Amino acid sequence: MAEKGKEIGHITHFFDKITVAVISLKKDLKVGDTIRLVGVNGEFTQVVSSMQVDRKSIEKAKKGLEVAIKVDQAVNRGWKIFEADK
Repeated sequence: MAEKGKEIGHITHFFDKITVAVISLKKDLKVGDTIRLVGVNGEFTQVVSSMQVDRKSIEKAKKGLEVAIKVDQAVNRGWKIFEADK
């Protein structure tokens, strides 16, 4: 589980019924970005297909915000989010 690439943020909450993760951002993020989600029990890569702040859809988010994204697999609080290798 290599932590290479720039860290974008970490997961603060996960809603398992709707597979949505809340991410506290350390770096800007936008819809269409490819990210790597890394935790103690695994990792996976996905494209950010949608993002919301306060239940409103957004295309871009600046560092310092907490955003909700739909995730492809279950994650846990504390997982780190990295830029995926290009």
